[in-house]
Amino acid sequence: MKLLLLSPAPALAAPAAPLALASTLSLGQRAGRLLQQLHQGSPALAWAGWLHVGLALLAAALLFFDSRLLTGAPVWAKPLKFALADGLFCWTMAVLLLGLPAAARPAVAAIGWGVALSMMVETVIIFVQAGRGQPSHYNVSSALNAALFATMGIFILVNTLCSLWAVYVVWRYPLPGPAAYGWGVRLGLPLSVLGALVGGLMIRQLAHTVGAPDGGPGLPGLGWSTRAGDVRAAHFLGLHAVQALPLLGWALGRGVPASATVLTWLGAGLYLAAAAALLAQALAGQPLWRGR
Repeated sequence: MKLLLLSPAPALAAPAAPLALASTLSLGQRAGRLLQQLHQGSPALAWAGWLHVGLALLAAALLFFDSRLLTGAPVWAKPLKFALADGLFCWTMAVLLLGLPAAARPAVAAIGWGVALSMMVETVIIFVQAGRGQPSHYNVSSALNAALFATMGIFILVNTLCSLWAVYVVWRYPLPGPAAYGWGVRLGLPLSVLGALVGGLMIRQLAHTVGAPDGGPGLPGLGWSTRAGDVRAAHFLGLHAVQALPLLGWALGRGVPASATVLTWLGAGLYLAAAAALLAQALAGQPLWRGR
């Protein structure tokens, strides 16, 4: 894999990177400019993000009208969380792939369509199953439930392969913006893929809890078990490396530019160690926070 030095702003980049927005613009103007760039650079990801916003609003509204519980939680809580998380992932990928050279644009377009389709299929199936009052994940209780779960698995695999392709692209081509931001992107994407692969452990055991059945008492808002190990904690932390590490690199590049790259690498190492520790704790059957 050929590595190129990070450059401030490649002449071939189109559209401009989000970090290159003029500092004289107001916050609203910057947000509008960024949205315009997202639609120009990755229209599939941009529109998928908006569709997830709509689904999140729908799930939030249904929480007030549907009092059913599923595995101990409101039936529309999981669709709401996944709509928010998958929509954020779509927009994050669109931002991270902005400003790459023209030679990378075909790959960026293909990755965008693959990720957008995968996230939409997963979220729609979660909504369908919530409407049916059925668990969406690890549910093989009938032929239909097994088929829907298998379909989600196929598109999760597609998304993982697209994410791996994105890892190659951001390591192959120069990235715009400060060097530390670029390293945050290059380190955050593979750590996010590792976080996604943790999901394979849950699929293998058809559960996310270790040492107790799924459901039961959990952390407010998250649902992670407070009486046994829960692999979702490590899965969650790993997945969100794709947002955390680019933001860390960007902040360090602005605050301590002389040592920003070294600190970004150090932050990535600590982040990986924290995710590994959460996974080890879960596999040992220990909750992140034990309830009374």
